[in-house]
Amino acid sequence: MEFTKSHGAGNDFVLIEDLGDRLRLTPDVVRALCDRHKGVGADGVIRIAPGGDADFFMDYYNAGGDVAEMCGNGIRCLAKWVADRQLFHGETMRVLTRAGVKELTLQFASNGSVNRVRVDMGRPILERGLIPILGDGADAMHEPLSVDGFEFDAAAVSMGNPHCLLFVDDLDGVPFERLGPLVEAHSLFPAHVNAEFVQVLSEDSVRVRVYERGVGETQACGTGACAVAVGSHLRGYTGRRVAVHLPGGTLDIEWAEDDRVFMTGPVEEVFHGTLDEQLEHKLLGRREPASTK
Repeated sequence: MEFTKSHGAGNDFVLIEDLGDRLRLTPDVVRALCDRHKGVGADGVIRIAPGGDADFFMDYYNAGGDVAEMCGNGIRCLAKWVADRQLFHGETMRVLTRAGVKELTLQFASNGSVNRVRVDMGRPILERGLIPILGDGADAMHEPLSVDGFEFDAAAVSMGNPHCLLFVDDLDGVPFERLGPLVEAHSLFPAHVNAEFVQVLSEDSVRVRVYERGVGETQACGTGACAVAVGSHLRGYTGRRVAVHLPGGTLDIEWAEDDRVFMTGPVEEVFHGTLDEQLEHKLLGRREPASTK
C-alpha cells in the first residue's frame, strides 16, 4: 500500500488514498505512522475517501491518534494529491470535512501541478458555548488567563476547532515550550484548545507560534492562522487581510465582508513510499463508517 508525505507551510501529513472506502485507521496505526523516529513522521494522517455529494472526504487524524474536525494545511495537501494524479479536473473542488464542506480554488505551477490552494474556511464561531470555552459573556475576545505565573488577556475563536489566542509583545521572549501544553489543557477549555502565541507586526502582518492539541508545536496551522486573523481584527490590531508568518511559512488570510474566512497557502509533496506489510494488515481491518458530525 502506497502513501505520500506532503506539507503545507511545514505542517506535514501522511496521505493514504482510500477511494474504495475499505481502510480502518485506528489510533495505534495513526501514532505509528506519525512517529518521527520509528514511523514516517507527521503532524497527522489524512485518509482520502469518497465524499458523497462533495468531491472527496478528508478523514483527518492528528498525530496523537484522535479524530480532528478540520485541518487547513492538510486539506490543501489532499487537493494537490488528487489533482496532480488526474483524479480531479478543474479549478474548484468541494471537500467534506467533519467541520462541513469546504470549497477550494486550485492554483497551478507552470508544469501543471498544484502549488497553492485557496480555501473557503467558512465563518468563524465566536459564541462562547460553541467554541467551547467556559465562563460568562456572549463571546470570548477578552479572557483573563493565568498560566504558570503569566497573565494573559486571551481571545478564543473556533474555526471548526477551538483556538486560544495569546497576544504578546515579544514572541521570542515567551517560554513557549512550557506554556503551550498548559494552555492546551487549561480548565477553561472543556475540549482542550489549540494555543496560538501572536506578535502583531503591523496592521496587515502578524507572527505566530502554534501549539496544537494532540500534536504539540507545529510549523503551521491553517485553522489557527484564520482564528488569529479574526481575533486580531476584532481586537483592533489588524485589518481584514493579514499575512500570518509561521515557522514553516506564510499563510495569507482574508476575512471577507460576508463573514467568510479565506486562506491561501503553498503545498508541496515531499516523498512517496510503501507501508510495511504488518501495518498494512492493520489498516485493512474492518472499518466503521466515518462520522462527519
